[in-house]
Amino acid sequence: MESLPVLFYLGPLGITATVVTTWGLLLILALGSWLVTRGLSRDRPGLVQTALEGGVQAVEAAIEAVLPGRGSLLLPFIGTLWLFIALANLTGLVPGLHAPTGNLSTTAALALLVFLSVHWFGIRATGLGPYLRHYLAPSPLLLPFHLLGELSRTLALAVRLFGNIMSLEMAALLVLLVAGLLVPIPVLMLHIIEALVQAYIFGTLALIYIAGGMQSGPDSSFHRSGPSP
Repeated sequence: MESLPVLFYLGPLGITATVVTTWGLLLILALGSWLVTRGLSRDRPGLVQTALEGGVQAVEAAIEAVLPGRGSLLLPFIGTLWLFIALANLTGLVPGLHAPTGNLSTTAALALLVFLSVHWFGIRATGLGPYLRHYLAPSPLLLPFHLLGELSRTLALAVRLFGNIMSLEMAALLVLLVAGLLVPIPVLMLHIIEALVQAYIFGTLALIYIAGGMQSGPDSSFHRSGPSP
């Protein structure tokens, strides 16, 4: 993929359009979260609060289906991951902007977050010793294969999202170039559906990997919080 031009520099760091767009998305999410949570009420919830609660409950239910009893624990990370990636994927619909997830650097950073979260939650769930020992099971000879598997699935997570979003934007551009403005609505709907599907797949794979890490030891209960499922 062709490297993006640098817009400006912060010291030795070159800031590209992808970075600026990502900062903008983070700002939108932060301000949006602050605005929609200012007037929350237990007694008289409004339409916005009702919709938000429904979305949060849906995400928590999806997590509970994979890890019963861990919905509230993983909701902040998995929910934020789903929300950010969905919004980032949809950014490509804005004229003049490209989806940050169409850049391999962005998807690699997201995959690295998932990689670290797997070990963080896994160690918390089983303890450091049991978690590290599971890499030696059933034989220490399999340690290189376990490590290779960790690295390869992280790489696959990054490349899958990057490839799908980049190809989606290219396909939409080619269709518009060939057919002009005769088919904007079908292409738009396809882009929206595919963007949401790719966000869901990435978040679900992250959840599955975290579940595997949390259940890798003989005791998958947390030492400090929550009952065992």
